[in-house]
Amino acid sequence: MAGPFAGKTWWVIGASEGLGRALAHAMNKRGARLIVSARSEDALQSLAAELSDATVLPLDVTDKASVSAAWDSAKDADGVLYCVGAYDPMPATKWDADAVETMIETNFTGAVRVLSHAVPAYTQRGHGRIMLIGSLSGYRGLPDAIGYGASKAALMHLAENLLIDLKGTGVTVQMANPGFIDTRLTQKNDFNMPQLMQAATAADHVIRAIDTGRFETAFPRPFSLVFTLGRFLPRRLFNRLFG
Repeated sequence: MAGPFAGKTWWVIGASEGLGRALAHAMNKRGARLIVSARSEDALQSLAAELSDATVLPLDVTDKASVSAAWDSAKDADGVLYCVGAYDPMPATKWDADAVETMIETNFTGAVRVLSHAVPAYTQRGHGRIMLIGSLSGYRGLPDAIGYGASKAALMHLAENLLIDLKGTGVTVQMANPGFIDTRLTQKNDFNMPQLMQAATAADHVIRAIDTGRFETAFPRPFSLVFTLGRFLPRRLFNRLFG
């Protein structure tokens, strides 16, 4: 059976920096052809220059017309990986409406716009791969995560819906839920980040997950166990641990 990368085309959305950029490099090493998307064409061009086979496709996931136009160029891809992220640490007592809406538009609604094209097309042709990048913060409510936590939880729930509905269609649905990754976004945090990963390390986790075909992957351990098992703790105890 052919592997998920060699000779296959992947559309990596959110490829300009951080985990997305690291994933593009990792997939390229595995022999994948890439379509790389993000808002910054300059960053994408510099990435493409580092890869052996990559097509630059600028995209703004918050713009429905932009997504539709990009799909016309990426519709023949064998798989789509959604790794777009917007993040601003924020407690509910300091609610910033614009920032919250941007996080939801980018992290969740943008994925819905992409999948509104990919899911029907992949289902009709009987094959395709979908990998959505969630977050450990999506498992339960956390402090200072208004907007971000909800958007990631919604994305992870959507992946669960897809897994059920697309069974038997030939479409593989997966989600990867990382902890803290050393990127421009996490540099906004002013608290200790246990088991902080470099982007290349996190990308290796995602690549291994795609290889296995399993639906859900949370990492790094043991930190991820606090969240995956924490779903089953009484809410009062969980909130005491994280509040």
